[in-house]
Amino acid sequence: MSAQLDQVLAQAANDPDVMETQEWLDALEAVIETEGPERAHYLMERMVDLARRRGAHIPFSSNTAYVNTIPAHLGEHCPGNLEYEERLRSWMRWNAMAMVVKTNRADGDLGGHISSFASLANMLGIGFNHFWHAPTEDHGGDLLYIQGHSSPGVYARSFLEGRLTEDQLLNFRREVDGKGLSSYPHPKLMPDYWQFPTVSMGLGPLMAIYQARFLKYLHARDIAKTDNRKVWAFCGDGEMDEPESMGAIGVAGRERLDNLVIVVNCNLQRLDGPVRGNGKIIQELEADFRGAGWNVVKVIWGSYWDELLARDKEGILQRVMMETVDGEYQNYKAKDGAYVRKHFFGKHPKLLEMVSKMSDDDIWRLNRGGHDPHKIYAAFKQAQEHKGQPTVLLVKTIKGFGMGKSGEARNTAHQTKKLDDQAVREMRDRFNIPIPDDKLAEVPFFKPSDDSPEMKYLHERRQALGGYLPQRRQQADETLPVPELSAFQAVLDPTAEGREISTTQAYVRIITTLLRDANLGKRVVPILVDEARTFGMEGLFRQIGIFNQQGQLYEPVDKDQVMYYREDKAGQILQEGINEAGAMSSWIAAATSYSTNNRVMIPFYIFYSMFGLQRVGDLAWAAGDMRARGFLLGGTAGRTTLNGEGLQHEDGHSHVLASTIPNCIPYDPTFAHEVAVIIHDGLKRMMEKQEDVFYYITLMNENYSHPGLKPGTEQDLLKGMYLLQEGGKTGNQRVQLMGSGTILREVIAAADLLKNDWGVDADIWSAPSFTLLARDGQDADRWNLLHPTDEPRLSHVAKLLQGTIGPIVASTDYMRTFAEQVRAYMPKGRNYKVLGTDGFGRSDSRTKLREFFEVNRYYVTVAALKALAEDGAIKPAVVAEAIAKYGIDPNKPNPVTL
Repeated sequence: MSAQLDQVLAQAANDPDVMETQEWLDALEAVIETEGPERAHYLMERMVDLARRRGAHIPFSSNTAYVNTIPAHLGEHCPGNLEYEERLRSWMRWNAMAMVVKTNRADGDLGGHISSFASLANMLGIGFNHFWHAPTEDHGGDLLYIQGHSSPGVYARSFLEGRLTEDQLLNFRREVDGKGLSSYPHPKLMPDYWQFPTVSMGLGPLMAIYQARFLKYLHARDIAKTDNRKVWAFCGDGEMDEPESMGAIGVAGRERLDNLVIVVNCNLQRLDGPVRGNGKIIQELEADFRGAGWNVVKVIWGSYWDELLARDKEGILQRVMMETVDGEYQNYKAKDGAYVRKHFFGKHPKLLEMVSKMSDDDIWRLNRGGHDPHKIYAAFKQAQEHKGQPTVLLVKTIKGFGMGKSGEARNTAHQTKKLDDQAVREMRDRFNIPIPDDKLAEVPFFKPSDDSPEMKYLHERRQALGGYLPQRRQQADETLPVPELSAFQAVLDPTAEGREISTTQAYVRIITTLLRDANLGKRVVPILVDEARTFGMEGLFRQIGIFNQQGQLYEPVDKDQVMYYREDKAGQILQEGINEAGAMSSWIAAATSYSTNNRVMIPFYIFYSMFGLQRVGDLAWAAGDMRARGFLLGGTAGRTTLNGEGLQHEDGHSHVLASTIPNCIPYDPTFAHEVAVIIHDGLKRMMEKQEDVFYYITLMNENYSHPGLKPGTEQDLLKGMYLLQEGGKTGNQRVQLMGSGTILREVIAAADLLKNDWGVDADIWSAPSFTLLARDGQDADRWNLLHPTDEPRLSHVAKLLQGTIGPIVASTDYMRTFAEQVRAYMPKGRNYKVLGTDGFGRSDSRTKLREFFEVNRYYVTVAALKALAEDGAIKPAVVAEAIAKYGIDPNKPNPVTL
C-alpha cells in the first residue's frame, strides 16, 4: 500500500467524531434522494462559501472522483440491437486491420494504423448508429472531425455500407492512379467524402471550436438554420499536448458553444509510450476543461465495474482507482487477470476480499468505459442534450483493443501494422469473424450478404439519421452574382493630384463597397485580430457591428465617438483578439461554408503579414486541403514598409510560404487598381464559379499616388505581370525593370535615374505575382517535356519580354527567392538580376531600410548598369562611377549576415 493511500485511510481513522460525520453524510444523501443533486450541489457550495468567509482553508479542486460522471442508475441504456451492433463492429475491426495488413504485406513502406480505431470502434459505432445526422431538408447535418489515425475503421464501415469497394480498400494509401483511399481525412483527395482534415494533430479540436461558433454566427444573422446541428471532434489524449488542442477551450466556454462536443480518446498512450505514466491524464484534462467552463463527462469504467463500485461503501475502491497512475493502468491491460488481482486489488485486503469469488477471467473482463456501448450512449446522449456549455467527453479506452499480444495496451501499438498469421488468427477468434483457417493467410475482407439482418440494421440506422456519413458537399446549391469591376471605380481611377493613399486604404474602400452590395453584402465576413485601427477599419464597428452572442452588456467608453466599439448579437465582424490561430480557424469555417452549410460566404481576414502565414502555416495548408475559398490579406507587408517596428514585425518571406500551397493564389500588388482587379477576379472565381482556390494578397500602409487602371491590362495583371510604363526611345541603351509591392515605386524612380543620369531607357513591368509567373512557367515547361514534337509553349513572362531588349532587373520587398522563381522562364540569353530583402528585419525609416537591404532606387540603377556592363553594352567603369555617385559603400557588409 502506498504512502498516499495510508495517509487517506489514516485521516478517516482519525475522524474525531465519526457519528457526526455520518449524520452529515446521511443528510446530504436525503437531500439528493428527495430534492435532487442540483439542490445538494447548491447547499454544498453555500457551506464551502461560508467556511471560507469564516477563515477556513479549503483548497480549490476542479477535479471529481476517478469514476464515471454519470452514475450507473442515471445512465440511459443504448436502445439499439447490441447483438447486431457488436457483430458489425467486429467486422469493421477486422476489415480495418485487413486493410492495413494487406497494404503492408504488399508494400512494407506504405504504413497505416490499426490501434487507434481499435480503441475508438465502440464510440464511432454509437455515434454513426444513433446520433450523427446527415444533411437533409430538415437538418443541416452534423459536422465530424474524425481522429486521423482511425481512418481505416471509417473506411471499413463505408465498405459494409456499400459506399466503398473492395478494390478501393485494397488501394488504401495508393492514390496516384485515382482509385485509392487517403491515409488520413483529406477533403482535397476525397472531396465527396471527408468533411475536414484532422492532421496535423491539434488542428481538429482547434478548428472544431471555431466551426461551432461559426454555426452560431450564421444562425444569429439569419443566414442558415443551425440550432439543431452539432460539431463533434475526436482526438487522442496524447494529441491534447499540442498547444492548438487546448489553446481555444476558453473561447468555447466563454461563448457557451453548446453545439460542440469534443471526445478525447483516453487510451493513455502516445506514439512512443504513456501520455502521463506518472499521473492521470483524465484528471488533468478534467481540471483544464472544467476550469474553462465546459461540461465535463468522464467515461472511465464499464458496466462490469458497477456492482463492485456499488459495494464500495467505505470508498476504498475509489481511493485506489484515484491513486493508481496511468502507467499502472496501461500495464494491467497488457497483462492478465491474475496480474490485475495481485497488483491492483492487492493494494488493500478489503479489495482482495471484494473480488475473492471472481475468477481471473472475471477480473480480466472488467471493462473500460470506452468499450461499453451503454456507457458511451449515456455520455453521448448527455452531450447532445446539454445546454449552455460545450461538452468534453473523457473516455477511457485501451490502445489496440483486440490486437492481443501483438499490440494491445503496448507501447508499440501505434506503430504495429504488420501482424503475423498467429496474431491474425487470434483476432479472428476473439471477434468471431467467419473466416476459415485455410483463408487466414490471405487476410481477406469480410462482408455478409446484403439481406443479412445485420446489414439491414446498418442501413436502417443511417436512413433514420438522414443518410450516410462521412459525406461532403462539393458545391453550394446557390451562386452569388458578383458586381462588375466598375463597382470599384473609386480605386480604379488615378488618385487626384496631391492625393496619396495606401493599398490598405484601397482595400477598405473595396470591402466597404462589397458590404453595401445588395447581393453580397450580408455574406461578407470581415475577420480581425485586434488590428482594425491599424488597418483603418474601425469605421466598420458601428456600421456592421462585432458578433457577440450576448450582445453588448455595457456602454462602450467611446460611445460618444462616430466609430465607437459596438458588439451585437447579429454583428458581422468576427473580432478574435490577439489570436491569429483562432482567426485563421474562423476564416476556414467561413471559407468552407459553401460545403458545410450550403451557404456561400466571403471571408476577408486581414493581419500583420509577418504574423499571418508564418504563424499559422499548418492551418493554411489545412485550408488548401479543405478546398477553402476566401481572401487572406497580409497588411503592412514587406521587409521595409513597416518602418520602426523591427525584426519580428517585418515580413520578407510570407510570399515564399504562400507559394508552397498549390491552391493558394498569391499577389503582391503595388497600386489600388491592382488590388481591385485581383479581388474582383477572386470573387468571380470563388463565389460565382465556385473554384476551390483562395487568395493571399499583401497590402502596404505606405501612402503614395496611384496611376489608375489602364484598360486592357487586366488579364496580364492577373497572370502575374503587365507593362506598367514603356520607356523612351532616345537613350543609348535599354533595360527591363520589374518589381512588385512597395518596391515597384523604387523601380519607377530608378528608371528616372537611368534616363537622366546615364541615358538608359527602361520599360517598367509591374509583377503582382512572381509565384503565378513561376507556376505558369512550370506548366509550359512540363507541356514541352511531354510534347517534344509539338511547337514549344512560352511562359507568360517570356511572351511579354521576348520582344524587348536589354537585361532584366527585378526588385521586391521579399527575399530573393521570391523573384528568383522566374529565372528559368526568362527569354533565352537574357541577363536577369534579382534584388531582395534577405536577412532579418530591423527598425529604421523606410529610406534607411531600403538602403540597408539594397533594394532602393540606387541599387536598382547600379544593378541595371552592371547587367549592361556584363552584356558588353557599357564599360564597367560606368558602374563604378554610379556606385560613387550614389554614395554606396562597396565594402558594406552583406545584410544577410547582420
